[in-house]
Amino acid sequence: MIVTRFAPSPNGPLHLGHAYSAIVAHDLAREANGRFLLRIEDIDGARSRPELADDFRRDLEWLGLEWDEVPPQSSRLDSYEAAARVLMEEGLLYRCTCTRAEIQALEPRIGPEGLVYPGTCKGARFDPSRASAIRLDMEAAMARVGEIAWEDAQAGRLAADPREFGDVVLVRKDAPASYHLAATLDDATDGVSLVTRGTDLFFASHIHRLLQALLGLPVPRWHHHQLLLNHDGKKLAKSRKSGESALGLSEMRAAGEDGAALAERLRMGQMPCGITLSRYPHGET
Repeated sequence: MIVTRFAPSPNGPLHLGHAYSAIVAHDLAREANGRFLLRIEDIDGARSRPELADDFRRDLEWLGLEWDEVPPQSSRLDSYEAAARVLMEEGLLYRCTCTRAEIQALEPRIGPEGLVYPGTCKGARFDPSRASAIRLDMEAAMARVGEIAWEDAQAGRLAADPREFGDVVLVRKDAPASYHLAATLDDATDGVSLVTRGTDLFFASHIHRLLQALLGLPVPRWHHHQLLLNHDGKKLAKSRKSGESALGLSEMRAAGEDGAALAERLRMGQMPCGITLSRYPHGET
């Protein structure tokens, strides 16, 4: 059975990009007589606003979607801690006290997620008086698993090689897990067999495939869909800096727009004024 999921974070209202992502995941599951899950990713510290979860449910219902809800991330902290402990005991993690400013001062190279950590704290004496994150020793991890691959619905079969990301954070200073660790564990727990998300997370799937290999987790398939872009060619975001929040789903609901009709237009690629679809990262259509 195909199982997909939509996993929003309650740190801002949903917008048209979220609607498109939810519709893609919903429809892929329904077309295969599978399950579509809703999971609230609510461990983003002070940015997390629990009251938004109810808005999310109303937004999905307004769009005409049906789902099964699974427990939120805040109920899964023990699983994140257990996984990190296993990797730490295997010598694949290390504590890092570096701040972003300290990393920038070293003028590191830029990778798919921005600054690539140069490994300053690897092998160094840990200072317990400073707040620390926990990083994955990427070279040691890749040496442990050997050759691994993952499959995307558009890009096909790919060799997993997350070295471009450097030693990524698995446990943040301000949260019990990074997106990489939490999402990978949650998808395994929820039985997600087809991970649907935007192409902005395409390269992160290399990391998630590595974590699956290290932790002995089931390996799903991936479907990275196109992104909705604003008139400047930038992906829609929750920030008000570029005006994207004017397309908030809750505001559209309140204005009396027909959510089911909007969903049908998005399915047909009929974008609202000023919104376009991105290209796939490797030229697929």
